[in-house]
Amino acid sequence: MTRDEKLQQIADEFGFPLGEAIKVGGRYAPVVISGDTVYVAGQIPRIVDQVHFIGAAGTDISLEDARRAAGISALRGLVLAQLACGSLNAISAVPRIGVFVRSAPDFTLQSEVADGASDVLYSVLGEVGVHVRTSVGVLQLPKGAVVEVEFVFKLEG
Repeated sequence: MTRDEKLQQIADEFGFPLGEAIKVGGRYAPVVISGDTVYVAGQIPRIVDQVHFIGAAGTDISLEDARRAAGISALRGLVLAQLACGSLNAISAVPRIGVFVRSAPDFTLQSEVADGASDVLYSVLGEVGVHVRTSVGVLQLPKGAVVEVEFVFKLEG
């Protein structure tokens, strides 16, 4: 199974329609390719036009739902990379992701939330999807989302 087919399979499991356009909410590029590096702007758990999992992890949002939100955000990042590169088979590495978790003051499981994004990247890309990451708790995120994930991909060179 190709990476693009794996993406379709995982997207189906999440109820994420790949045929829908991913809209940008401002004056910025969702993806920039510089040499062999692909930078994908932070993605929130939005499916079509609806943000899912609004609130703070630890009060409004369970750990399980926050992980799912991180997975949806990772799907969005992969879709944008696929659109920019033509195929996920062009990706040779995922050097880094950054995961921002809207957190209640006493919530300390940001790394476990980030596992939701890491799991999706590994499921779709295999060993190529293994990365370093930073996961931090923040007070607020765009649209009230519980998580936002940014990505750096490397292209086959």
